[in-house]
Amino acid sequence: MRIVVLAGGLSPERDVSLSTGTQVCNALRQCGQQAILVDLFYGEEALPTPIENAFLASEPLSPRPVKAAAPDLAAVRASRPDSGLGGVGKNVIELCKAADIVFMAMHGIPGENGMLQAMFDMMEIKYTGTGYFGSALAMDKAVTKELFRAHGILTPKGRLFKKGEKISFPLPCIVKPCSGGSSIGVTKAFTPQALQAAAEAAFRCEDNILVETFYPGREFTCGILGAQALPPAEVIPKGDFYDYEHKYQNGLITEVCPAQIPEALTHELMETSLKAFETLSLSVYARMDYIYSTDGRLFCLEANTLPGMTPTSHFPQMARAAGMDYAALCMKIIELSLAK
Repeated sequence: MRIVVLAGGLSPERDVSLSTGTQVCNALRQCGQQAILVDLFYGEEALPTPIENAFLASEPLSPRPVKAAAPDLAAVRASRPDSGLGGVGKNVIELCKAADIVFMAMHGIPGENGMLQAMFDMMEIKYTGTGYFGSALAMDKAVTKELFRAHGILTPKGRLFKKGEKISFPLPCIVKPCSGGSSIGVTKAFTPQALQAAAEAAFRCEDNILVETFYPGREFTCGILGAQALPPAEVIPKGDFYDYEHKYQNGLITEVCPAQIPEALTHELMETSLKAFETLSLSVYARMDYIYSTDGRLFCLEANTLPGMTPTSHFPQMARAAGMDYAALCMKIIELSLAK
């Protein structure tokens, strides 16, 4: 198959996306597929004739490690001439049309909130993962929270604030951008002063933020692949908070996969994840994140419709615990996506 692995873009998670995309592209090439890595923002200045020759590259790509800090997007934007397509680079659409399928290695907006998926649907371009509707529901954490409540999925109490509103919420709490990822702009607040500072930091990421009750406890994550829940994992940060640096720098977390927990809690994590997957109209694959509070309640925090596939990501490790190696996982995602 000819496959475009689409990554990069102008999200704060750009570096994470490129790391995911590089690893996915290498795995697909190892499986004998004609895979190429395409940066959504930069695109390709020139295309070969015929365009199918663009897919002939087969050498392994150099790994793309994720730096400790999120990228400077203003510098990225300034480094490329205007393509006439905004955040879409030159020849990206042409390459995607020439492919049998686009492997969505995007993280953040516009690759994870349904915008690209809707455009591809209009152009009859096949792509991996959830469609535009489920992607939009899951990306908006406030909408996700309302749907979880309506369908009996326990989630922390929270409130949406728009830029300019007075911020007031019971302490302690967690402050986060409403549609962000990778814990960028996420802060714990234990005092009124810290709450205001956290809100200012989150508003620098976007105009809508979510403030929700903070529950101390253990952190778990559980993936869905097709109609099956994968073995859940426990994530234990070595610092105080599971932030961007902890997510992508080696050695800053301890991950136990499968989680060493009672069978009843494993069952609850897997069943809740399947219910959340259905509630948000998701398809193919996703990952749900949880807090198991010290008083024994399991809170579902959010759904990730394009979970990371970097060397430190949870989803491939959960698949491995289920008996599926990285390359087989990539091919399974493509198989499920073509069948949807």
